[in-house]
Amino acid sequence: MLKLLGAIIVVFSCTLIGLTVASAYSRRPGEIRALQNALQLLETEISYGATPLPDALASVSERCDTRVALLFNRAAQELMTMRGITAREAWEIALSEYYPKSALSRIDRSILLELGNSLGVSDREDQVKHLMLAKEQLKLEQTKAEDASIKNTKVYNYLGFLGGLTLVLILI
Repeated sequence: MLKLLGAIIVVFSCTLIGLTVASAYSRRPGEIRALQNALQLLETEISYGATPLPDALASVSERCDTRVALLFNRAAQELMTMRGITAREAWEIALSEYYPKSALSRIDRSILLELGNSLGVSDREDQVKHLMLAKEQLKLEQTKAEDASIKNTKVYNYLGFLGGLTLVLILI
């Protein structure tokens, strides 16, 4: 009886581990899509609204998907503190808080860091060009993430369950 209970716990635990890894693969495409939409909102605020960057970031954080709102809200807060930091520094601070909680890859992070280098240091048209470039790069990463999600989600779901069964068979 005790062996059966232990076996069930091992299989259940391994299955949960597999599901957790698989969920990261399935979350990433949606998060990238939400980032693209938020960057589109930021582009609109900058180009058509001629909104100052802190206000534009705050506005985007209120209107975008909750998965990415933290990034824009934190960057806006940093810029509004009047500590004399640049937009790039505020963006990096916000990204350093957002990235560990997200499903983004290092490549996605580097795209966002590159975008931060151009925020607030050039004219409106140049910032819009950098936002468009970041959106295009994220679109390519979204395609890759969707392919990886389709391929790896099922693999890790089954791997967790079958790994648990294998472990039980080895232990018995």
